[in-house]
Amino acid sequence: MHRDSGFVFQVPGVLADRDLELVLVGKYPGDPKRAYVPAYRFHMRHAANGRKAGRIELRVGNTDHVLMYAGHIGYRVEQEYRGQRYAERGCRLLFPLGRRHGLNPLWITCNPDNTPSRRTIERLGGVYVETVPIPETHAMYRRGERLKCRYRIDL
Repeated sequence: MHRDSGFVFQVPGVLADRDLELVLVGKYPGDPKRAYVPAYRFHMRHAANGRKAGRIELRVGNTDHVLMYAGHIGYRVEQEYRGQRYAERGCRLLFPLGRRHGLNPLWITCNPDNTPSRRTIERLGGVYVETVPIPETHAMYRRGERLKCRYRIDL
């Protein structure tokens, strides 16, 4: 339970499709000082061989950090599993959990030059809203990121 907001983590249940499983590896209560919200972290696992295919996170809350820069869902697919739509499929598996937490709309962001991620978000029904500059004071800026494309998904 997140003490500051009364947030309660839910049991995600089985999150799997054909050959993709999302395995819960962590629940994070958030950090209001850094505008971080509670989050679930999953490994994307290839069901047949049990190997980690990537990671995906569902962030539950609506701070400027989430809405403008991080998004409610963040993902990374390992190189050898790219092109199999694991990010798209993982997001679809998380949508019901997002709905249960009242995330509607759901926001996903990506870097403007990340064409595969932009296509993934569009296949999910994401509607491009805008590209925003990342403030110089933001941790993402310090890592070299300068812009984020914001997409809205109505669940």
